[in-house]
Amino acid sequence: MNKDKKKEIIREYKERKNSPGIYAVRCTATGDVWVDSTPNLDTSQNKVWFFLRLGSHPNKKLQAKWKEHGEDSFVYEILEQFEDDLSPMQLEMQGKKRKQHWKDELGAESCH
Repeated sequence: MNKDKKKEIIREYKERKNSPGIYAVRCTATGDVWVDSTPNLDTSQNKVWFFLRLGSHPNKKLQAKWKEHGEDSFVYEILEQFEDDLSPMQLEMQGKKRKQHWKDELGAESCH
């Protein structure tokens, strides 16, 4: 890869916008659902799966279901995406409000 191409890739990475919102992790074997908010839907699945694969996810029930049923029994779903022009405080408030909505709507638990 030439130097200019590398610089372009780095610039694009730095300029990319986050996609904040709400996601669900669903165990297809049991129907259990966990919901959380995130500042970046594009990276949240990798983060959650990383901790589950390591056996160190903070939600012990989710981790136990993962261990019992295996990775193939889990799906990641984007439930809602927020506007990306919210201030950090607005984003936090929106995340809490909408996370509670989806927990109630789906009978879900909090992912964390």
